[in-house]
Amino acid sequence: MTQQQPRICILGGGFGGLYTALRLSQLPFPKAEKPEIVLVDRRDRFLFVPLLYELLTDELQTWEIAPPFTELLENTGVRFCQGTVCGIDIETKRVLLHDGPEFACDRLVLALGGETPLDMVNGAVEYAYSFRTLKDAYRLEERLRFLEAKNTDKIRVAIVGAGYSGVELACKLADRLGEKGRVRLVEQSDMMLRTSPEFNRDAATKALEKRQVWTDLETSVDSIGSDTISLMYKGQLDILPVDIVLWTVGTQVSQAVRSLPLKQNQRGQLITTPTLQIVDRPDIFALGDIAECHDASGQKLPTTAQVAFQQADYTAWNIWASLTGRPLLPFRYQPLGEMMTLGIDNATMAGLGIKLDGQLAHIARRLAYLYRMPTFDHQVKVGFNWISRPIQDLLKS
Repeated sequence: MTQQQPRICILGGGFGGLYTALRLSQLPFPKAEKPEIVLVDRRDRFLFVPLLYELLTDELQTWEIAPPFTELLENTGVRFCQGTVCGIDIETKRVLLHDGPEFACDRLVLALGGETPLDMVNGAVEYAYSFRTLKDAYRLEERLRFLEAKNTDKIRVAIVGAGYSGVELACKLADRLGEKGRVRLVEQSDMMLRTSPEFNRDAATKALEKRQVWTDLETSVDSIGSDTISLMYKGQLDILPVDIVLWTVGTQVSQAVRSLPLKQNQRGQLITTPTLQIVDRPDIFALGDIAECHDASGQKLPTTAQVAFQQADYTAWNIWASLTGRPLLPFRYQPLGEMMTLGIDNATMAGLGIKLDGQLAHIARRLAYLYRMPTFDHQVKVGFNWISRPIQDLLKS
């Protein structure tokens, strides 16, 4: 396809898509060949997902973790288009938006993210809550406020999945609900946080025990009702009353991606080369939840925010290199450790030879995430607010 000005179309504005767009806007294209960069997302805001839990405890505000794309992309030269992708023509590299324009592009970046599958057990679609988006957080907040206003004796919460998301949710909700809360973690395997460093797992275990969170290991969910959850443990079915069921298990690729005529694994993820290009399609890049990625050493990488954050740098560089005749770089992942929030003002972190828990880990985690926020302007606004908020609270009291 011949165009006077190359166009790069990036689908998805999460860590992979937004950070690729921002990095591309900083790279030194020749003036005559500077491409048009278009970022497409169905929402109007970027979401810093690792800090989503802090909305439930009022530790952070929406604007801090979910700034508008228009604000982040101001003066970058990146064009933002809000819309839902309803069609992708791989052969012509054309993208069709529902009730929106159609884009043709020279380079296509697929970073559409994953979805939480709620169709794994009966009743989950109707009654379970996912926790992945700002809309999910608002929906859960509405339910919590309703239950808190009822002034019932106990608020019973079941969280399915004792991975990172499940454990972080359990600690935050236990702190929010206090004595009224009855929080239960349900895990199908015999261990929670199986892929976590032992230090973090031990810190999480202590945090859950301190908050009196029940942990049901080797337990599966049989079904979910409007006010019950049916659990299966060693062949015995137990039906328990519940007010909220949160589902944190699994990630699935959207049907729009699954339907593309590109190489995929059994989970529907797009298979990429170490340069983050789709196998047999060097003009199409994929990263984040929808990509099966192996780095330069052949290691298969997890679909985490930390991986997507680093993939974005390589994706931007390789697009720039492919348009300017330079060699592409294979992705080299640098594990920087793992962090978890374990309730209000409490966290754990392990990595790069450092092990911290408690309030010191909470501060370190906040600073690490402040550094990773998408633009310097937003970092300054959020950082100033984090510094001034304790002073404002003190003056109010």
